[in-house]
Amino acid sequence: MMNRARIATLCLVFGLIATSAWADFKKERALKLEPGGSFVLETDIGSVVLIGESASGARVLVTSDIDLDRDFDFVFEETARGAKVTIKRRGMRRLFSGWFGNHDTRVTIQVPTRTDVSLSTSGGSIRTSHVNGVVGVHTSGGGLDIDAIEGTVDGSTSGGGIRMRDIRGNVDASTSGGSITITDIRGSLRASTSGGGITIDAVSGELRASTSGGSVDVRGAGGRVEASSSGGGVTVRFAPGNSSGGVVSSSGGSVRTEIDPGARVSIDAHASGGSVSSDVPVTIQGKIDNDSLRGEMNGGGPLLRLRSSGGGVRLTGITRSASR
Repeated sequence: MMNRARIATLCLVFGLIATSAWADFKKERALKLEPGGSFVLETDIGSVVLIGESASGARVLVTSDIDLDRDFDFVFEETARGAKVTIKRRGMRRLFSGWFGNHDTRVTIQVPTRTDVSLSTSGGSIRTSHVNGVVGVHTSGGGLDIDAIEGTVDGSTSGGGIRMRDIRGNVDASTSGGSITITDIRGSLRASTSGGGITIDAVSGELRASTSGGSVDVRGAGGRVEASSSGGGVTVRFAPGNSSGGVVSSSGGSVRTEIDPGARVSIDAHASGGSVSSDVPVTIQGKIDNDSLRGEMNGGGPLLRLRSSGGGVRLTGITRSASR
């Protein structure tokens, strides 16, 4: 699966390079960059594609349907630790950059696989893959697509959705304008959006997910979970054997939690917009109410707090052999 994904990404990169012959503007540079170094891109225009490969050195290709030399300054640097590329608008055009749009501008980059990467663009999407190192990506005008990373990932966008998969490290993902889809994280995860839903599948560490504009759907949570929504329902399925607890809440829909019946947790569930029900054995503490449930599973443990003001709360069981 990993090899097929890598081949597909390489085909994309080389396809972009091949089709650049028809672009109105083309600028290409080869920079010294040894494995273990860093690569930095700061650009005021364009979408970005970066892929790690086995060879040393960095290759940067900029293509566009407009003459970028007329309005932009390019700086290609070889630093003590690595390489840096800067693409900035000149003078007053930089102050009113939003008026000019991004046209069809692309920055395609190849770096050694073992590289720390920092990418920032004001004008498009960012796609990054097959990097072993710290990855930081930020865009004000597009989505993020990140996969096959061995290292910490920090990704943010003000103008699009986020898709991440196959990350071996801690992840921070935030957007003000789209949905978040994340799969297979070997580490902790923090995901937040103001403009869409969140879908998460398989996170080994602590998970925090929040949205103001959609639902939250979590599967295969391996650690403590804090999941909340102001605009939809929240569903959390803990991985078999997980007794870490957490907080699951919604003010815009129902709350559903699936947990290993053998988990040792304390339950505190309340619904102001519906009823509370449980399909797993809970030793009740206090009085029994239709809209609340307090008790312990298997003698108790970390607290699992469930809250809904927009629907009901349902607690169901999974089996230890359940697949994600």
